[in-house]
Amino acid sequence: MDELTRAAVSATVHCLTGCAIGEVLGMVIGTAFGWGDAATIAIAVVLAFFFGYLLTLIPLLRSGLALRAAVGVALAADTVSIVVMEIVDNAVMLAVPGAMDAGLDSGLFWGALAFALAVAFVVALPVNRWLIARGRGHAVAHRHHVHG
Repeated sequence: MDELTRAAVSATVHCLTGCAIGEVLGMVIGTAFGWGDAATIAIAVVLAFFFGYLLTLIPLLRSGLALRAAVGVALAADTVSIVVMEIVDNAVMLAVPGAMDAGLDSGLFWGALAFALAVAFVVALPVNRWLIARGRGHAVAHRHHVHG
């Protein structure tokens, strides 16, 4: 695997981690409260962006970057990747029959969510590779010596 692909895999895993935390938490909240698909997806997306950005912000702030600058770097580093992951992940969840209506104790719910996140990773990987090759996406965070 070449260096560019390794960097893209690392960036995509990083993004997937934040998105997965937010998606799982959002889907659990929406399902537990019996919310409809739109409300459940909305909270999941908001939380995916929150945790995705947070995982980039923490090491940037620890490296000494000011909050305003760190937010700008996090937005530049993660936005496109998170958008791609969220579109794919939620589209897959909606496409799997019964997944959004399955309870938290259902294998269908957890299996569909795991599958949706895996598909989102596969789709986001070439996007992240393309961005990094052009000095964008996660390459922006790496300029600040962030390897988180």
